[in-house]
Amino acid sequence: MFEELRDRLNGAFKKILGRGKLTERNISDSLREVRKVLLEADVNYKVAKEFIARVEEEAIGREVTQSITPGQEVIKVVYDQLVELLGGQPSPLRPTRGSKIMLVGLQGSGKTTTAGKLAKRFNSQGFKPLLVPADPYRPAAVDQLRILGESLGVEVYSPTKGEDPVKLCQRACNWVQSSGFDLLILDTAGRLHIDEEMMEELRQIKKAIAPEEILLVADAMTGQEAVRVADEFEAKLGIDGIILTKLDGDAQGGAALSMRAATGRPIRMVGVGEKPEDLEIFYPDRMASRILGMGDVVTLVEKAQASISQEEAKKLEAKLLKREFTLQDFLDQIKQVKRLGPLQSLVELIPGWGRGALRGATFDERALMKAEAIINSMTPIERRKPQLIDGSRKRRIARGSGTSVQDVNKLLKEFLMIDKMVKRMGKKGIPKFPFG
Repeated sequence: MFEELRDRLNGAFKKILGRGKLTERNISDSLREVRKVLLEADVNYKVAKEFIARVEEEAIGREVTQSITPGQEVIKVVYDQLVELLGGQPSPLRPTRGSKIMLVGLQGSGKTTTAGKLAKRFNSQGFKPLLVPADPYRPAAVDQLRILGESLGVEVYSPTKGEDPVKLCQRACNWVQSSGFDLLILDTAGRLHIDEEMMEELRQIKKAIAPEEILLVADAMTGQEAVRVADEFEAKLGIDGIILTKLDGDAQGGAALSMRAATGRPIRMVGVGEKPEDLEIFYPDRMASRILGMGDVVTLVEKAQASISQEEAKKLEAKLLKREFTLQDFLDQIKQVKRLGPLQSLVELIPGWGRGALRGATFDERALMKAEAIINSMTPIERRKPQLIDGSRKRRIARGSGTSVQDVNKLLKEFLMIDKMVKRMGKKGIPKFPFG
């Protein structure tokens, strides 16, 4: 996420390292480079210009705090201004019982998928949501939402063929009040571009049902176009917030940095993957940290807490204290890591990742899949006592997992290293890591 933007910003900051005081002269080149980086990342020109002006005003003449460099001081100023640009404080979506959420946006922005993600999220919070397919124009739009709802265990309202979208939304709204549902999520129709016919239909739906939240779903990968679309939706319809999708792709970052400043509306949530759970609350401070390569430890911890139960953690801790760690435990850890999401997106949350020796480093997800296949091809006793695995067993395991004997040897060698580390930890006690 924002890898190119992060790398180029870090390159710009290097130009002022080693200076004793921040002056207009020794930061102008860096800020000129930062402005160039922002514009190339599709940040709105006016937004970039105002951002640089605020950074310059804040940074020039600022005394360097003891024990840090001027470059670090400028990064602090840029970070503070980035947080402010992105909204300052988070503005999460907090519906109440009976709320109506209306999703709007262009075709292909991810409205239907986002509707499903929202339904899953609020269903897990105790709501009983109803999804409404208010798009009679796009082929198979209704079927797509119905299939998505079935996979998530969420009810989808059934429209009559050719029903007017405004009347459909009114009927669904009335039905919700008498059917035990307490949250309405409307997946409205989009177009390939904004036109008056679409806007008039959305205005009529807004007037008919008075939604508590009108959320613009925007594709972060469209850059400046997403900002223009947000401007028009705000001007012609009025929106309450923005959901940015596809932030897990090669988004340059311009949309995220520009949309809040351009519209004055908060970014509520961001889509960071294709899975139903890949919808996160947008935290301006955490996003600014990621953009500047500072990582996001809080989000990493939250992902771990959501994916790994306390019971599983306690079982592992007990085994480590007894200096016991088997290949079955290794397999369980692999499965837990996979539940956290793609490895590459996880390691990017670690502060300092992508710098120095780790710059450009990537993780091959297939390595985890291969290790899992190899261990699954072992017998229970082989998982408990890997020292029993001789040459003939290795050949059998390799055939069963579709790998080579060399792959099996490599896994066993890696496990032996982990086992030795576990035994050392057992002697000294489990170290206390940050956040517990």
